[in-house]
Amino acid sequence: MSDIQQQIESEKEAARAACSTDGSDSEACAAAWDAVEELQAEASHQRQTKPKKSSFEEYCENNPDADECRVYDN
Repeated sequence: MSDIQQQIESEKEAARAACSTDGSDSEACAAAWDAVEELQAEASHQRQTKPKKSSFEEYCENNPDADECRVYDN
């Protein structure tokens, strides 16, 4: 996750540079900040993504007494 945070910081620096060079109303400035926003959205999405359960795990969660779902300790 720190890799995407580093990318965000790098893109922020590039956006600030583009805005100071080309002006805050320029297309380059807007595009640079769009890139930052997309990376931040991806980072947020990665934090929210939960590992998907398999069909069998979902079945066992809904039917814990099923023979297939029993766990025996040796």
